[in-house]
Amino acid sequence: MIKAIVGANWGDEGKGKITDTLAEEADIVVRFQGGANAGHTIVNNYGKFALHTLPSGVFYKHTTNIIGNGVALNIPVLFKELHEVEAKGVPEPKLLISDRAQIVMPYHILFDQYEEERLAGKSFGSTKSGIAPFYSDKYAKTGIQVHELFDEDDLKEKLENICTVKNVLLEHLYHKPLLNPDDIFQELMEYKEMVKPYMCDTSLYLCNALKEGQQVLLEGQLGTLKDTDHGIYPMVTSSSTLAAYGAVGAGVPPYEIKDIITVSKAYSSAVGAGEFVSEIFGDEADELRKRGGDGGEFGATTGRPRRMGWYDCVASKYGCRLQGATQVAFTVLDVLGYLDEIPVCVAYEVDGKTTTEFPTTSKLRKAKPVYKKLPGWKQDIRGIKEYEDLPKNCRAYIEFVEEQIGYPITMISNGPGREDIIYRKK
Repeated sequence: MIKAIVGANWGDEGKGKITDTLAEEADIVVRFQGGANAGHTIVNNYGKFALHTLPSGVFYKHTTNIIGNGVALNIPVLFKELHEVEAKGVPEPKLLISDRAQIVMPYHILFDQYEEERLAGKSFGSTKSGIAPFYSDKYAKTGIQVHELFDEDDLKEKLENICTVKNVLLEHLYHKPLLNPDDIFQELMEYKEMVKPYMCDTSLYLCNALKEGQQVLLEGQLGTLKDTDHGIYPMVTSSSTLAAYGAVGAGVPPYEIKDIITVSKAYSSAVGAGEFVSEIFGDEADELRKRGGDGGEFGATTGRPRRMGWYDCVASKYGCRLQGATQVAFTVLDVLGYLDEIPVCVAYEVDGKTTTEFPTTSKLRKAKPVYKKLPGWKQDIRGIKEYEDLPKNCRAYIEFVEEQIGYPITMISNGPGREDIIYRKK
């Protein structure tokens, strides 16, 4: 059986913690899309970690962790992360890398930086991790899959052709130093030695595991609103962030995905540019940012201060619908305990009309939030284990959001640790 853990919003919802918690009962955890451009923050008995490529199941000895074919694989970043995890006392994780995963090349990162520099004030707010150039090459069929590292003659020829095209752009558009295919080849030979012990046909591995009745978690990166097709285009990521893509990015049949746990924060936050209707500013945003998360709301990859906002029922309902949510995990609820009253965005006003449906980007730019204010609970809720023990106003907040989005909230995170979670019977 497969469960998918995905984000309802802009990312930063707390998916890493939910995966880390549920991985205790899983046999396999799979990263199925995205690259090292976003991070999952996890707090457990080993310490605090920001994982960018490693699946969030690496903290359990019994779990196999898979980098799926849909991942943008930055090999040095992956192995640096693996060494950092082991240096903090985590036993060496069992790791498998798809032989069909494509590699983030050193020049992808350069081109990402050069393009952001060229666009200046009109940039996309990239993390400069090489993701857009990587996916551009993937779909232009000039990317390099992991298995190609082991066919040296073909690889050399391919690099010659790639550099011929890239160097035209470097010389005439970006006015930057040219690429040397021999240097790149030597670097890729180092990559080959790094991945060699881990490479396998992970799709076949998963097929056999499912036949044996093993439990599989698919771990998504970012959230619905950053999806290439259904998000706030063009201020999106370059891959699909939806659970449906998990079947493609992991190489499994779609009918095997039985449970889609869609994670949504009790307030809103986002890193990077793009439409964000319930965004707040000034002292109000600073206070929420300072109190948020574990140590404040700053990007796990970039360290950038996250943009802050109140909970957006319109965006979250849309996000859950596109994910096909079977249940919702509601995170960082404890952060809101300082507020006398809590605004919730229940609708948008667009061109004088009120809507509860999430519009396309051109209309989204004109949207203004319609708020309903709910009474706060003015209490620290960390340490509470049972739903009935939460303050009345806290339960009312959860149930109001649940009614607005139309999907059952079954998990409530009320602290950073893996044990800080309340399971709600439905």
